[in-house]
Amino acid sequence: MVLVFKTNVDSLSKVKRITPKLNSLFPKAKWNFDLEDCDRILRFESDNDVMKEILLLMKVLGFKCEAL
Repeated sequence: MVLVFKTNVDSLSKVKRITPKLNSLFPKAKWNFDLEDCDRILRFESDNDVMKEILLLMKVLGFKCEAL
């Protein structure tokens, strides 16, 4: 399952802050940020539907995140 999110993550330093959390909570998932895109896309590939967990995690970390 591929999930796509619009975020306000706009720098590599912010991605580095998020990385350990995503990797520890979703160790088998593949994900990346497209900081060049105007919507600063987070693409997330997982075997499970983890949309709610990602939205909650990003909120807790202080970022805006909206499913597309």
